[in-house]
Order: sequence, then structure tokens, then C-alpha cells
Amino acid sequence: SSWNNPEPEVALVVTSKGEIIGATLGNDVNLRDVEGRSALLLGKSKDNNASASLGPFIRLFDGSFTLETVKQSEIALRVEGEDGFVLDGHSSMNQISRKPESLVAATIGGHHQYPDGLVLYLGTMFAPVKDRDGAGKGFTHKLGDVVSISTPELGTLTNRVNLSTKCPPWTYGASHLLRDLARADLL
Repeated sequence: SSWNNPEPEVALVVTSKGEIIGATLGNDVNLRDVEGRSALLLGKSKDNNASASLGPFIRLFDGSFTLETVKQSEIALRVEGEDGFVLDGHSSMNQISRKPESLVAATIGGHHQYPDGLVLYLGTMFAPVKDRDGAGKGFTHKLGDVVSISTPELGTLTNRVNLSTKCPPWTYGASHLLRDLARADLL
């Protein structure tokens, strides 16, 4: 498989009742060659170990940071390769085709519920067009690339590209969290 496109995005934090309460940054990773074969493979192109990152923190809405702030966010992207390749770009949240509220409404409701709430990637207008490895060859990641996504309001999320099979497996689930909270007498 060829590597993914970086997809710098803002992700909304949403309660189980559909209330948007905060935001964070996200990098929604996809495998372009799998994704391009068929729309039926879209889930397979995105559902891989270490394929979705969030952070560096969740910022809850308050008087100075609101959904309107998110809608006007400028997201910067930087890819730095071990081969000296550098890609800089940006994406404006005010250019996405659907309003965040309508994306949340389409995600949660009578048709689908999330008892613990959800984090929803909003999408991006960014598509890397800088050639790598020669004219007309387009962009693809290489092992070791460092991808940084940032906004002044949400900080910087940084990831290093690696094979899904080489990334640490996700082993800490909801049952582990509840066990740890109980051990700390927080339940």
C-alpha cells in the first residue's frame, strides 16, 4: 500500500446528547491506493492501527474559545521527511462544505446514538500537491516523515509515519479506564 495523505483537521468533542462542547486537532490517516479502488473499501483504508490521532489536548468551549472560533480556524500542516523533503500547507475551516452543526446532526440522533459522546473529524480542504521523488509523481508519505498540524488556539499535534504493523497496538480500552478509576477511588 502507498502511504496516506495527511488530513489535518479540527475534531469536535460532542456529548451523548449532541451538544458540541470543545475541540482538538486530528490527523485522519488513509491509504490512498485502497481508498481509490472502491468506495466500499473506504472503511478499510482508514481503519488501521495508529491511523487516527487526536491532540495535543481537548479545549472546552468558554468565553474566548467557541464554535465560531473553530469555524474560522486556519490549520497549518508541515511534513518533514528524513530525505530532506518539506511540505508546508494550510487549510481554512471556513472553506469546508458543511457546517459543523450539520455534521454533528447527521452523526448523532434517532438513527445512531453514542452513549459516551464522540469526537468527530470535520474534514479538510487540504490536498498535498507538491511532487515528491520527481515531477509528476505527486505526494506520498515515506517512513519516518514527521507530520505536524497546528492552530494558535489548539497547539500542535505531531506524528511520525510508520507501518501500522510496527506501531504499538492499542491495548488500553474502556474496561482498563474504569478499573483504574475504581482503583483510584474515583468511581
